Amino acid sequence: MIRKQEIYEHYMRMALSLAERGTGFTSPNPKVGCVIVDEEKEKVLGWGYHRRFGGAHAEVKALERAGELARGATAIVNLEPCCHQGKTPPCAPRLVEAGISRVVIGMRDPNPCVDGGGVEIFRRAGVDVISGVLEKECLHLNRGFVSVMTGGRPWVTVKAALSLDGSLALADGESRWISGTLSRSKAHLLRAENDAILVGVGTVLKDDPELTVRLVSGQSPLRVVLDGSLRTPPHAKVIGDGCCLIIGKSGSPSHRADDLRKAGAEVVLLDSSDEHPDLDAVFALLAARGVLRLLVEGGASIIQSFIEEGAVDEVSLFLAPKFLGRGIPLTGNLRLRHMGEAITLKAATIRQVDGDLWLEAMPCSPA
Repeated sequence: MIRKQEIYEHYMRMALSLAERGTGFTSPNPKVGCVIVDEEKEKVLGWGYHRRFGGAHAEVKALERAGELARGATAIVNLEPCCHQGKTPPCAPRLVEAGISRVVIGMRDPNPCVDGGGVEIFRRAGVDVISGVLEKECLHLNRGFVSVMTGGRPWVTVKAALSLDGSLALADGESRWISGTLSRSKAHLLRAENDAILVGVGTVLKDDPELTVRLVSGQSPLRVVLDGSLRTPPHAKVIGDGCCLIIGKSGSPSHRADDLRKAGAEVVLLDSSDEHPDLDAVFALLAARGVLRLLVEGGASIIQSFIEEGAVDEVSLFLAPKFLGRGIPLTGNLRLRHMGEAITLKAATIRQVDGDLWLEAMPCSPA
């Protein structure tokens, strides 16, 4: 059995690698890869992955490649095959019809329309089912999908470049460039991996950023600006080709909203009792639009508000070997009363990117 488990894990890693190819294109669907294998010969008969939303699912592409050889074979897929009609027909019945004798699943589908339904179809048809193979890795791959399905909000990653003494910029706001060229390329790759990128209006007014993917190949995400009073200039670069959502507060001047809409931006006004629109309402809005992963690029007040709301799932920080002195800190004006409130990072990985350090980690809840 140990040998079988090793084989299943080997092909599950292949399925995960295939699924990664759909990054940036499948939302609001999850990323899925499928490998069809002849277990006795340890031979791949077919493979596939979900390339983009609305396109064929991974299982269908794998079955097309395997053809008649799929009969009696094993399908290995990182996510429970669907059992409901969406933009495409359900995959679980297709695998049964093709004569698959065993299905190895990485994780159950948290979508209430599926959750366990695919497994039940297999068991009723006499197809052997093995679940939970590399489940941790499968959950991490689709963490945005899981977050929306179980918590109703996107997976939030805070990305920032900062000095070793924790500053995003000098006291006057100057920040170009803290990190090196390769770090900036990695940051653009992060943009391509997320469905939306969010900043506050302060960043727009100070830097006039484009917030697009430029230094690497990839699809630019939806650009989101939290702008309570609609101060974003109609000529701002962030509006660009119109793939821009500006979220303001109810009661904001209607003429400003009209000007921004004429410039090509979408403007949505939400209730709020604070400077920024209510984050829960923002998350609900984005999740309803198929945003599974949200990249927050700041500035400091926005990052502070996300931290205070406990709305940060992951951080991606580029640490440059520089001291900036009394600058603008990453966490803004965040104040903790005692060490027990300190936010600890777990599952941290640190890599060297030229002269910078790239830290990726997930915050733990305060002690």
